[in-house]
Amino acid sequence: MNNIENPRRRASNECKLVQTIVVLIRNTTWRCGKLERLIVEHLYKRHKNFGPLSVSVKELMVNLNIAGEKKDEYLDALKRLEKRNIVKMMPLEANATGTPVALS
Repeated sequence: MNNIENPRRRASNECKLVQTIVVLIRNTTWRCGKLERLIVEHLYKRHKNFGPLSVSVKELMVNLNIAGEKKDEYLDALKRLEKRNIVKMMPLEANATGTPVALS
């Protein structure tokens, strides 16, 4: 068998991740890397300034200037934060008016 992942499957997984929102659960960066700290810090500052508690993955990528090769590293960092119960990633669903709504 081939251990190489199918590029189409990988692209569809990335599309699903881009269509999700990230919600900060805990403001802790203990034992986190540089990129994880940036993500948590951005979410906390946004919430501290009376902004929404959740941010889309795509918006986070734009605000943190993440593009190209760093994109995979960024998505891995989000998965690690979710695994450690620091953030929660929820898929978006468009309602009848076309505005995105988070699924619970």
